[in-house]
Amino acid sequence: MNERIRAREIRVIDEEGGQLGIMQPFEAIKLARERGLDLVEISPTADPPVCKITDYGKYQYQQNKKAHEQRKSSRGSQLKEVKFRPNTAEHDYQVRKNQIIRFLGDGHKVRAMIFHRGREMAHQEVGRAKMDRLLMEIGDQGQIETMPRMEGNVLVALLAPKKGTAATRSAGQTASGAPQSP
Repeated sequence: MNERIRAREIRVIDEEGGQLGIMQPFEAIKLARERGLDLVEISPTADPPVCKITDYGKYQYQQNKKAHEQRKSSRGSQLKEVKFRPNTAEHDYQVRKNQIIRFLGDGHKVRAMIFHRGREMAHQEVGRAKMDRLLMEIGDQGQIETMPRMEGNVLVALLAPKKGTAATRSAGQTASGAPQSP
Protein backbone atom coordinates (compact mmCIF):
# COMPACT_ATOMS: atom_id res chain seq x y z
CA MET A 1 0.00 0.00 0.00
CA ASN A 2 1.23 3.51 -0.86
CA GLU A 3 4.92 3.92 0.11
CA ARG A 4 5.46 0.19 0.67
CA ILE A 5 5.35 -0.50 -3.08
CA ARG A 6 8.98 -1.07 -4.15
CA ALA A 7 8.68 -1.83 -7.88
CA ARG A 8 10.28 0.50 -10.46
CA GLU A 9 7.15 0.75 -12.53
CA ILE A 10 3.60 -0.43 -11.93
CA ARG A 11 0.44 -0.93 -13.94
CA VAL A 12 -2.24 1.33 -12.45
CA ILE A 13 -6.00 0.78 -12.41
CA ASP A 14 -8.38 3.53 -11.27
CA GLU A 15 -11.32 3.09 -8.88
CA GLU A 16 -13.78 2.27 -11.70
CA GLY A 17 -11.52 -0.46 -13.08
CA GLY A 18 -10.16 1.52 -16.05
CA GLN A 19 -6.49 1.16 -16.93
CA LEU A 20 -4.34 4.25 -16.47
CA GLY A 21 -1.27 2.56 -17.90
CA ILE A 22 2.25 1.88 -16.63
CA MET A 23 3.85 4.59 -14.50
CA GLN A 24 6.27 5.23 -11.66
CA PRO A 25 4.96 4.48 -8.14
CA PHE A 26 5.44 8.08 -6.93
CA GLU A 27 3.25 9.35 -9.80
CA ALA A 28 0.51 6.83 -8.98
CA ILE A 29 0.65 7.70 -5.25
CA LYS A 30 0.36 11.40 -6.12
CA LEU A 31 -2.65 10.66 -8.34
CA ALA A 32 -4.30 8.56 -5.59
CA ARG A 33 -3.74 11.28 -2.95
CA GLU A 34 -5.34 13.89 -5.23
CA ARG A 35 -8.46 11.70 -5.32
CA GLY A 36 -8.34 11.13 -1.54
CA LEU A 37 -7.69 7.39 -1.94
CA ASP A 38 -4.87 4.88 -1.50
CA LEU A 39 -2.68 2.97 -3.93
CA VAL A 40 -3.07 -0.75 -3.20
CA GLU A 41 -0.90 -3.48 -4.73
CA ILE A 42 -3.30 -6.09 -6.06
CA SER A 43 -1.04 -8.46 -7.98
CA PRO A 44 2.59 -8.19 -6.83
CA THR A 45 3.73 -11.19 -8.93
CA ALA A 46 2.62 -9.74 -12.27
CA ASP A 47 5.15 -8.07 -14.54
CA PRO A 48 4.87 -5.14 -13.93
CA PRO A 49 2.98 -5.38 -10.60
CA VAL A 50 -0.66 -4.29 -10.73
CA CYS A 51 -1.85 -1.56 -8.34
CA LYS A 52 -5.30 -0.07 -7.92
CA ILE A 53 -6.38 3.34 -6.72
CA THR A 54 -9.01 2.57 -4.08
CA ASP A 55 -9.96 3.06 -0.46
CA TYR A 56 -7.79 0.57 1.49
CA GLY A 57 -10.46 -0.13 4.13
CA LYS A 58 -13.02 -0.91 1.45
CA TYR A 59 -10.49 -3.14 -0.34
CA GLN A 60 -9.81 -5.11 2.87
CA TYR A 61 -13.54 -5.49 3.51
CA GLN A 62 -14.10 -6.88 -0.01
CA GLN A 63 -11.16 -9.31 0.37
CA ASN A 64 -12.50 -10.59 3.71
CA LYS A 65 -15.98 -10.96 2.26
CA LYS A 66 -14.63 -12.90 -0.73
CA ALA A 67 -12.56 -15.20 1.54
CA HIS A 68 -15.60 -15.81 3.76
CA GLU A 69 -17.73 -16.80 0.75
CA GLN A 70 -15.05 -19.22 -0.46
CA ARG A 71 -14.81 -20.87 2.96
CA LYS A 72 -18.58 -21.10 3.13
CA SER A 73 -18.94 -22.70 -0.28
CA SER A 74 -16.01 -25.11 0.12
CA ARG A 75 -17.27 -26.64 3.34
CA GLY A 76 -17.30 -30.04 1.63
CA SER A 77 -18.98 -33.16 2.88
CA GLN A 78 -19.76 -33.98 6.45
CA LEU A 79 -19.91 -37.27 8.28
CA LYS A 80 -23.50 -38.09 9.25
CA GLU A 81 -24.42 -40.81 11.75
CA VAL A 82 -27.56 -42.95 11.64
CA LYS A 83 -28.22 -45.23 14.61
CA PHE A 84 -30.23 -48.45 14.72
CA ARG A 85 -30.95 -51.20 17.23
CA PRO A 86 -31.25 -54.90 16.30
CA ASN A 87 -34.98 -54.80 17.09
CA THR A 88 -35.75 -51.50 15.31
CA ALA A 89 -39.31 -51.59 13.95
CA GLU A 90 -39.87 -51.76 10.19
CA HIS A 91 -41.20 -48.22 9.79
CA ASP A 92 -38.32 -46.73 11.81
CA TYR A 93 -35.89 -48.79 9.74
CA GLN A 94 -37.39 -47.38 6.50
CA VAL A 95 -37.21 -43.80 7.82
CA ARG A 96 -33.53 -44.19 8.74
CA LYS A 97 -32.75 -45.91 5.43
CA ASN A 98 -34.32 -42.97 3.57
CA GLN A 99 -32.26 -40.56 5.67
CA ILE A 100 -29.10 -42.41 4.64
CA ILE A 101 -30.12 -42.25 0.98
CA ARG A 102 -30.80 -38.50 1.30
CA PHE A 103 -27.43 -37.88 3.01
CA LEU A 104 -25.59 -39.85 0.33
CA GLY A 105 -27.47 -37.91 -2.36
CA ASP A 106 -26.30 -34.65 -0.75
CA GLY A 107 -22.69 -35.87 -1.00
CA HIS A 108 -22.15 -36.67 2.70
CA LYS A 109 -20.52 -39.77 4.16
CA VAL A 110 -22.70 -41.82 6.49
CA ARG A 111 -21.75 -43.97 9.48
CA ALA A 112 -24.47 -46.59 10.00
CA MET A 113 -24.39 -47.91 13.56
CA ILE A 114 -26.33 -50.77 15.17
CA PHE A 115 -26.15 -50.65 18.98
CA HIS A 116 -26.42 -53.91 20.96
CA ARG A 117 -27.40 -53.77 24.63
CA GLY A 118 -27.53 -56.46 27.27
CA ARG A 119 -28.79 -59.80 25.93
CA GLU A 120 -28.69 -58.49 22.35
CA MET A 121 -24.92 -59.09 22.49
CA ALA A 122 -25.62 -62.85 22.67
CA HIS A 123 -27.46 -62.61 19.32
CA GLN A 124 -25.23 -60.37 17.22
CA GLU A 125 -26.37 -62.19 14.08
CA VAL A 126 -29.70 -60.28 14.32
CA GLY A 127 -27.86 -56.94 14.11
CA ARG A 128 -25.56 -58.24 11.36
CA ALA A 129 -28.59 -59.40 9.32
CA LYS A 130 -30.18 -55.94 9.68
CA MET A 131 -26.90 -54.27 8.56
CA ASP A 132 -26.56 -56.64 5.58
CA ARG A 133 -30.15 -55.85 4.56
CA LEU A 134 -29.45 -52.13 4.84
CA LEU A 135 -26.31 -52.38 2.71
CA MET A 136 -28.17 -54.41 0.06
CA GLU A 137 -31.04 -51.91 -0.13
CA ILE A 138 -28.86 -48.80 -0.50
CA GLY A 139 -26.23 -50.47 -2.70
CA ASP A 140 -27.04 -48.41 -5.81
CA GLN A 141 -27.04 -45.04 -3.96
CA GLY A 142 -23.73 -45.43 -2.14
CA GLN A 143 -20.63 -47.50 -1.82
CA ILE A 144 -19.28 -49.24 1.25
CA GLU A 145 -16.11 -47.53 2.44
CA THR A 146 -15.53 -49.81 5.44
CA MET A 147 -17.26 -53.15 5.81
CA PRO A 148 -19.41 -53.74 8.92
CA ARG A 149 -17.32 -54.52 11.99
CA MET A 150 -17.94 -54.76 15.71
CA GLU A 151 -16.48 -51.96 17.85
CA GLY A 152 -17.35 -52.96 21.40
CA ASN A 153 -21.12 -53.38 21.42
CA VAL A 154 -21.67 -51.40 18.21
CA LEU A 155 -21.75 -52.75 14.65
CA VAL A 156 -20.39 -49.97 12.40
CA ALA A 157 -20.23 -49.51 8.62
CA LEU A 158 -19.05 -46.40 6.76
CA LEU A 159 -20.82 -45.48 3.52
CA ALA A 160 -19.75 -42.94 0.92
CA PRO A 161 -21.69 -41.45 -2.01
CA LYS A 162 -21.05 -43.05 -5.37
CA LYS A 163 -18.82 -41.04 -7.65
CA GLY A 164 -20.85 -38.62 -9.80
CA THR A 165 -24.10 -38.74 -7.80
CA ALA A 166 -23.65 -35.21 -6.40
CA ALA A 167 -22.82 -33.94 -9.89
CA THR A 168 -25.92 -35.64 -11.30
CA ARG A 169 -28.09 -34.04 -8.64
CA SER A 170 -26.76 -30.56 -9.29
CA ALA A 171 -27.47 -31.05 -12.98
CA GLY A 172 -31.20 -30.64 -12.42
CA GLN A 173 -32.50 -33.51 -10.32
CA THR A 174 -34.24 -33.52 -6.95
CA ALA A 175 -33.32 -35.70 -3.97
CA SER A 176 -35.81 -38.34 -5.13
CA GLY A 177 -33.91 -38.66 -8.41
CA ALA A 178 -36.73 -37.34 -10.57
CA PRO A 179 -35.92 -34.53 -13.00
CA GLN A 180 -37.30 -31.13 -12.03
CA SER A 181 -40.13 -29.78 -14.14
CA PRO A 182 -39.55 -26.36 -15.77
